[in-house]
Amino acid sequence: MAPLLEIKNLTCRRDEGSGSSIFHDLSLEVEEGEVLIITGRSGCGKTTLLKCVAELDVYQTGDILLRGKKATEYGIPTYRTLVQYVPQRPSLLPGTPLDFLRTIRSFRSRQARARSTRPSASDSHASEGDYGAVRGSESIDPLELAAEWGIEKTMWKREWGTLSGGEGQRIALAVAVGVGGAEVVLLDEPTSALDAATMKTVEKSLVSMLPPLKTQHSGRGGGVERKGTGPKALLWITHEAAQAERVGTRTVDLTRQ
Repeated sequence: MAPLLEIKNLTCRRDEGSGSSIFHDLSLEVEEGEVLIITGRSGCGKTTLLKCVAELDVYQTGDILLRGKKATEYGIPTYRTLVQYVPQRPSLLPGTPLDFLRTIRSFRSRQARARSTRPSASDSHASEGDYGAVRGSESIDPLELAAEWGIEKTMWKREWGTLSGGEGQRIALAVAVGVGGAEVVLLDEPTSALDAATMKTVEKSLVSMLPPLKTQHSGRGGGVERKGTGPKALLWITHEAAQAERVGTRTVDLTRQ
């Protein structure tokens, strides 16, 4: 059986392919239930790797396979609903997070996948006003998840530019893991703007959404009951050794690649 995610002989160069290598001939496999920690010195290509996996950056050679299929076989829009990148600093989008949530849910490929894999919840939330109107068919409600992380529902109706870094970070993360069927979520220092207590709450939530590991790994990433309600695996950039120890099942140091 093919791994959940496979990176085969990936090479990415600077200057649109004409410059020096950021990483060369990189190969990785990720199984269901894994939290693969990505570490390395600044500039070694951690963020670039996640963007390549999300098909947001161009790479020169190699293949990226989700369940044995290339992104083009899914169609790029559909692939990006299955493999989602969450940046360290969410872009300052126009409007509010609630507007953003509506836009995300309007994408046809996401709606089609949600309808085919999850029961509808629209009727039971029809009386919840503006918030219920954007409630989709997910098993994880982004607004409820964000509330567990200290984000009040009223914050979803504020302009993006009025939110703090930590507020924007938590909302973007809740949208990524809560909206419609992501298999792999790519996290670029997702808790860098959070205090220690909130960081650990977010960590526990994310790990608890994963399915149980099928293979024992040397990393920890244990101690949390896994419910299998969210994505199948996480690729997680962090500079925090303690965080890597808490959540990671394996660690890849790109400095050594």
